[in-house]
Amino acid sequence: MQIDNASILITGGTGSFGSHFVRHILTHHNPHKIVIYSRDEYKQYQMQHQLREQASKLRFFIGDVRDKERLYRAFDGIDLVIHAAALKHVPLMEYNPIEAVKTNIQGAENIVDAAIDRNVQRVIALSTDKACNPVNLYGATKLVSDKLFVAANAYTGNKRTRFSVVRYGNVAGSRGSVIPYFRQLLQQGVQVFPITDLRMTRFWISLDEAVRLVLKAVDDSRGGEIYVSKIPSFKVTDLAEAMLPGVQLKEVGIRPGEKLHEAMITETDSLNAYEYEREYIIYPNLDWWSVKRDLQTGGKKVPEGFFYTSNQNSDWLSSAQLQNLIQQMPLIV
Repeated sequence: MQIDNASILITGGTGSFGSHFVRHILTHHNPHKIVIYSRDEYKQYQMQHQLREQASKLRFFIGDVRDKERLYRAFDGIDLVIHAAALKHVPLMEYNPIEAVKTNIQGAENIVDAAIDRNVQRVIALSTDKACNPVNLYGATKLVSDKLFVAANAYTGNKRTRFSVVRYGNVAGSRGSVIPYFRQLLQQGVQVFPITDLRMTRFWISLDEAVRLVLKAVDDSRGGEIYVSKIPSFKVTDLAEAMLPGVQLKEVGIRPGEKLHEAMITETDSLNAYEYEREYIIYPNLDWWSVKRDLQTGGKKVPEGFFYTSNQNSDWLSSAQLQNLIQQMPLIV
């Protein structure tokens, strides 16, 4: 679908991804309007002030994805929804599981119902590596959320609404990720960095790449796909070295629900996954989806048994490369 002249709504629109996405769209496209839908009035106030020169294009809705009536109001006249709202702090969700269920699962159900009933053209839901073979409550709720959005395509009937999913890990430098934490330690003069496990690896994805993948899904998706970026991996120990050369490391143990390595595609996913130039696409294995009708051209079926994890990647960032990327990275607040 076309971004220009479209009415766009982004849930969790004041978060790291949401605010970056809005700025990208305002810079590179000409939407009819963008609705920022989120719970935090102060962040909305800040964003409204920062983007005051584009005020004519922006609408700010205070609301929660748990509130279906508010979603129905907000979705009126909307063409595209980017669903970025979630409760995602792994240890906190282990301790507050019902809250994660209410936002990440029931909220997803509300998005589906409102989008179909309001005849939204396209919904792109943001997922996480933690939904792939989940070992924590957050990942389990996002797996259910992904399933809801994929299956929702069976319920659209004659409506134009189509649902797809974009899956990626923690965005480099985003709030709650390890880079801001290490930066805080540096500001405090700490010379020994705590590392949960010296073997830990992660994927590296920037906000720009996350936006690119979402826009790829907006442009090409037919409904039911899960998009996964092809991105490099890094060792967390190399990241620490990049931020403080010669740093001493103290292994403190994996936190509740934390994974040693990130996973994006499982061996089971490989049965329905195709490789493209810059991403993988996992297609739905459901009777309403057709290879002849819905498969995007230019892809190559991955081998059976293929899996995509941060420790088994063919593309790795060195400590020097990480240092260069961090130096160029804007500070996310």
